[in-house]
Amino acid sequence: MQPHRTAQRLAGIELSGIRKLFDAGGPDAVNLGIGQPDFDTPGHIKEAAIQAIRDGKTGYTPNAGIPELRLAIAEKMQRENNLPYREDQILVTAGGSEALHLAMQALVEEGDRVLIPDPGFVSYAPLAAIAGGRPEGMALDDTLHIDVDAALEQMDGARILVINSPANPTGMVEPESTIRALAEYAEDRHVTVISDEVYEHFIYGARHVSPASFAEDVITINATSKTYAMTGWRIGFLAAPDDYIEACLKVHQYCQACATSIAQYASVAAYTGDQSAVIAMRDEYRARRDLLYDGLAALGIDFPRPEGAFYMYVPMGEERIRLAIEQGLLIVPGSAFGNRTPEYARISYATSRDTLQRALERFRILAEEHPW
Repeated sequence: MQPHRTAQRLAGIELSGIRKLFDAGGPDAVNLGIGQPDFDTPGHIKEAAIQAIRDGKTGYTPNAGIPELRLAIAEKMQRENNLPYREDQILVTAGGSEALHLAMQALVEEGDRVLIPDPGFVSYAPLAAIAGGRPEGMALDDTLHIDVDAALEQMDGARILVINSPANPTGMVEPESTIRALAEYAEDRHVTVISDEVYEHFIYGARHVSPASFAEDVITINATSKTYAMTGWRIGFLAAPDDYIEACLKVHQYCQACATSIAQYASVAAYTGDQSAVIAMRDEYRARRDLLYDGLAALGIDFPRPEGAFYMYVPMGEERIRLAIEQGLLIVPGSAFGNRTPEYARISYATSRDTLQRALERFRILAEEHPW
């Protein structure tokens, strides 16, 4: 039987190496691969969803999102990021992933260069390619931060610059000086910045700065997924100048119509309600980071301490990565995040301290057999 025809633009796109880990490993596997909080969604958010169901709020919503949620997000952006977006400059999406997709589809022309961190989040390059762009990796320095001088040289002639801080997979937070330099230079060169800020609340000592603080030509993307342990609720948003919102809305109308109504009402409660759960999650992630980092450092592994998110990017060597996965220690090879760091592995600490202790014991055994 002849294979069925599919679009040629998908020929070079591979399935996510991270998603495979959802079903990987046996009952004894220790899964440190998934970037999913192990916390439950806070109770007041769940109650808001239940009330929305009881009130019959289960139909289509305005394409851009319910007014209550767009207002809550605009107020959050002013309060937390000092960014004066209006309600009509907010577009509610089905998670941050859809927001990234809309931005790429609305802005990228065939052959446009799209600059992404390498290593960087697995979705950036495929979404750029699906939109017809040419994804181009930007190097990180020895501390796993963006190499500013190299990025500025690379930026001339590009269409999009993607900034992700705190970063997945490295866990690094870019300083204000870097954010300012990249945002201002991009604006001077007519390069639009897409700023992925989904981990902004999980920072351990550093400070989050939004590129839109320094430039107007910026699309800011965020989501409830990580902040409020709402990954399955699929609510994200993008905040942008009027013409970008209009262009993104055209794509959103025809591929999604609107984000789920019930999840939108729950997200109003998330943004306007008690934030103590977010602080508690941040503090627990910090403790888990220290537990895992100190344990790996004691085995002789030398790498920068993560500053945010809930990942660490560890130089292990490709052979040790392979052996670790074979032994049921599920981590994500650096090859999933670009071409520059196949000898690294991303390790998620969005799991319990007991699980991290089990993982460290397996790392200890691996280190005895294959010393660093």
